[in-house]
Amino acid sequence: MAFTAYNLVSFAGIFVLMGFAWLFSTNRNRMNWHAIAWGVGLQLMFGLFIFVAPAGVRVFLAINGLVVKVLEPASEGARFLFGPLALPPGTEGSIGFLLAFQALPTIIFFSALMSVLYYYGVMQALIRGFAVAFTKLMRISGAESLCTAANIFVGIESNLTIRPHLVEMTRSELCMVLTSGMATVASSTMALYVFLLQSRFPTIAGHLVSASILSAPAAIVMSKILLPETENPKTLGRTIKAQYDKESNVFEAVINGSMSGAKVVLSIAALLIAVLGLVALADLGLKSAGPLLNSWMHVQIDWTLRGLLGYLFAPFVLVIGVPPADVMAAARIIGERLVLTEVTSYQDLSTAIAAGSIHYTRSLVITTYALCGFAHVASMAIFVGGTAALAPNKTTVLSKIGFRALVAATLAGLMTACVAGTFCNGSSVLLGR
Repeated sequence: MAFTAYNLVSFAGIFVLMGFAWLFSTNRNRMNWHAIAWGVGLQLMFGLFIFVAPAGVRVFLAINGLVVKVLEPASEGARFLFGPLALPPGTEGSIGFLLAFQALPTIIFFSALMSVLYYYGVMQALIRGFAVAFTKLMRISGAESLCTAANIFVGIESNLTIRPHLVEMTRSELCMVLTSGMATVASSTMALYVFLLQSRFPTIAGHLVSASILSAPAAIVMSKILLPETENPKTLGRTIKAQYDKESNVFEAVINGSMSGAKVVLSIAALLIAVLGLVALADLGLKSAGPLLNSWMHVQIDWTLRGLLGYLFAPFVLVIGVPPADVMAAARIIGERLVLTEVTSYQDLSTAIAAGSIHYTRSLVITTYALCGFAHVASMAIFVGGTAALAPNKTTVLSKIGFRALVAATLAGLMTACVAGTFCNGSSVLLGR
């Protein structure tokens, strides 16, 4: 692999982001340097394996192929129900892309599939493996390790695996729980992102799996920097068993999984309708005042919420190794995720690729990794509320640390993008070329 200056920029960006988090830490003298060092080390080792090692590349391509193969029959039910509405663009009889009828139904299928894998113990074994590694290598509590490991594969329901421990967790542990939830993505929603981008980015499935795994140690690093441990966790250094209520048979698992998936689809649809409408309303006010402010300040600023968030994230996007020509386009997409959710951002990334707004494949890879998470305001409310429902005695604490966890999750996503940028090669087979 031939390294370039951009690879070095991305590598340096890992430590710049950590330094930025340290500036806003609640206690700069209580850093868990062991956990932080192992978190960075695990990310770099995994990135090196996936992007550079021949065996890792083969594993990556195998995972990508498996996810794509599984995704192919996922739309059969939607086609039966919705007919031509469910046919993707390019298919005979298709009337064009419709998110509600073509992409969202895949969530229900994957949710049911994950429930079946849980029933047969496959997911528990994977989660336990990651949890043990985090606990032993990073010397953090078993409860936060288990929750972080579960978040690699599932969403808010990961908190159920540690339900008995939530009531006695420390502030730092609770911040870790929220951060890991927002920094990673559930397997069911990952299928949605694959559907949105696969035609433009053939190996997107492998990269999303890689990003979700990388984001777990990144979440630990950023959470422990922003809110270091100052108390004594009850499960420190201990491996704990996940709480899981097994269905009586596989058919019940399919039913429960599909029902859970339907709730996720409804939640995503409701969020998109509400959030996009509110953003459009905010843009009306901004656009009306924009020309006057531009004239008064003698500047040309994009007075939309997307535009302003793009300016805010531009320095971070430059730090993570995106070439200057693509910085503003990538910054708008990454920045808008903070309020518009990652679904809109991935859809806009697909549109940007088609329009030629993203010029470099490197920018595409880095942006894909940076977006792989639930780090947005709506998700923060969901995770804080969902966790508080399981541990009512921690409601006040959770409400106070929610925004800090959102910042940690956002920085974790950018850190994951830095790792991808460190090893990304424009001619790599991992780009689907």
